[in-house]
Amino acid sequence: MGLSLTWLNYRGQRQTVSDEALAAILAAMGRPAATGGELAASLEQVRVEHAARPPLITAVRGEPVQLRGKAGVARLHLEDGRRRDLALRKHGKGMVSFRAPSTIGYHRLEFDGGATTLAVTPRRALRVADLAADRRAWGVAVQLYSLNQGGDFGDFGDLAQFAGGLAAHGADAVAVSPTHALFTGDLGRYAPYGPSTRLFLNPLYTALPHETAATAGALIDWRAGGEAKMARLRQAYETFLASGEDRTAFEAFVCEGGKPLLGHARFEALYARFHPQGLWNWRDWPDGYADADSPVVQALSPTDPAVQFQLFLQWRAAASAEAAQAAAKSAGMAVGLISDLAVGMDGAGSHAWSLPREVLHGLSIGAPPDLLAEHGQSWGLTTFSPSALRAWGFEPFLATLRAALAHAGGVRIDHAMGLQRLWISPDGAHASEGAYLDYPLDDLLRLIALESHRHGAVVIGEDLGTVPPGFRERSARAGMAGMRVLWFERTRRGDFSSPARWGRQAAALTTTHDLPTVAGWWRGRDIDWRAKIDGGPEPEAAREERADDRKRLWRAMIKSGAAKGDPPAAEETEPVVDAALAHVASADCDLALIAIEDVLGLVEQPNLPGTTDQHPNWRRRLPTGDGLGDPRAIGRLELLAKTRGKKP
Repeated sequence: MGLSLTWLNYRGQRQTVSDEALAAILAAMGRPAATGGELAASLEQVRVEHAARPPLITAVRGEPVQLRGKAGVARLHLEDGRRRDLALRKHGKGMVSFRAPSTIGYHRLEFDGGATTLAVTPRRALRVADLAADRRAWGVAVQLYSLNQGGDFGDFGDLAQFAGGLAAHGADAVAVSPTHALFTGDLGRYAPYGPSTRLFLNPLYTALPHETAATAGALIDWRAGGEAKMARLRQAYETFLASGEDRTAFEAFVCEGGKPLLGHARFEALYARFHPQGLWNWRDWPDGYADADSPVVQALSPTDPAVQFQLFLQWRAAASAEAAQAAAKSAGMAVGLISDLAVGMDGAGSHAWSLPREVLHGLSIGAPPDLLAEHGQSWGLTTFSPSALRAWGFEPFLATLRAALAHAGGVRIDHAMGLQRLWISPDGAHASEGAYLDYPLDDLLRLIALESHRHGAVVIGEDLGTVPPGFRERSARAGMAGMRVLWFERTRRGDFSSPARWGRQAAALTTTHDLPTVAGWWRGRDIDWRAKIDGGPEPEAAREERADDRKRLWRAMIKSGAAKGDPPAAEETEPVVDAALAHVASADCDLALIAIEDVLGLVEQPNLPGTTDQHPNWRRRLPTGDGLGDPRAIGRLELLAKTRGKKP
């Protein structure tokens, strides 16, 4: 079943998963093994699955392919309609081999009286340099909601304007926080990395002309602001119905979205009905509504008012996202928007309800015990079942990847190590009672490369944290760029390493949404927050370590030519921010991505991991507008353009 019996902890010590934990995980995966009879039955099911002809196999063009079968001749039907015969040569017991064609795409391979899809992929995904004519590109990372143009929170319209402003300074990309669908029936749930589904969009980001904000101040009131936006979207829907406007485009969108879109719309309509009754999990819904295939659910047609409203929301949101990417590209950006693909989805959400056979049930993904969490982490999210991916020809993964690339020139894959393995633990159990579950990395990387070329888009993998041995090398060969974050690029002695050694096939970053801003790090604001939340004595050891790290960072920035003179005091952050941006921009990486918080020199970070309401996560607005009118910001953008080699 792909479960690792042993694993290495953060100290490099080998750990063994207990039989009790394995039994609980296997039971949740539908393979009980508590008794001899259960074990025999589960083993037989696994044998049958492994012996079955896979509905899809991947291959790199021009390279050898091995599969189960008999020697002979196979018929290959290419996507473009051409046909050709392939000689299947014996390759060991029960195996045959052939060389993949040079034409990439999803082809049909017929042999042994059956057929399978042969996904022939390029050797690697597109790189930023492929789109930017080998130029060292740069861009800005922004939390979409933080764009402050007078509304309660930013939307795709604000993003289009922001991208155009950046392009005028020479930027080639805007990396955006996740825009996945959340729960329109519960506007108090706004964490972007806990989506209901990753197949569709958050309607709150639909572009509408801004009205006076229902909330004010530096922090967003998501419930009040969301209610105001939903009321305006409802008004737009009523206007659409009453206008007699041609519905051809809307109906084509619904038709193209098919069963997944209708399933999501039904879920949202039912969630809005049952959530006020305290039924926040679909498993508790009454009268057969917990089963998306039940007659009572299937009776909800696309013309049902509640369902049609949700379809309308997705139509408008998709059009807004498409317009934002079009604005970025027409303004001259080589890449445009880089979307963010969350690692999982809420098990009580739309995907797990409408497409239950695709996901793990009764299990949560997370992280094993480490320095940050001695008992491990359980994120309360589910994701795809590896068995289901194979059984469904990787269609669930492909649909999700295509959704992320539908209105973008690139995608950042959150916790990209999940393409190889994920830490899973049973719901209700401690995360320490988990195990690593393997995923078919080579297949997924090949499909990523194929979809990258299909969409003309780049792929960045968040490879931070506990990285499996060889993962970065395999990802790089497949064309997926890694991430090189200033705070983590260190030598064995603990010094900050030279940006010239970060490697080309990666994105260079000052920070991420989960880490301190440059100004916040220099000032020790993250240490202040931890001391406040933990409620313990002043963390003098952490402050002493930070004081030493400030010296180390300044020395590294002097060596790179980004700084000079003595290091500023802890409170003097502006020259440090300037130097840090120049330091990161000097990296030989294909792309430099600077957080907008660092362009503006802000102290506070968007999210503080391990907190809920103790810190205002995902609520901060930018001080004024999008910040591009700030003289200091303009100077830093000009510095980036000059350092990276593209001037407006």
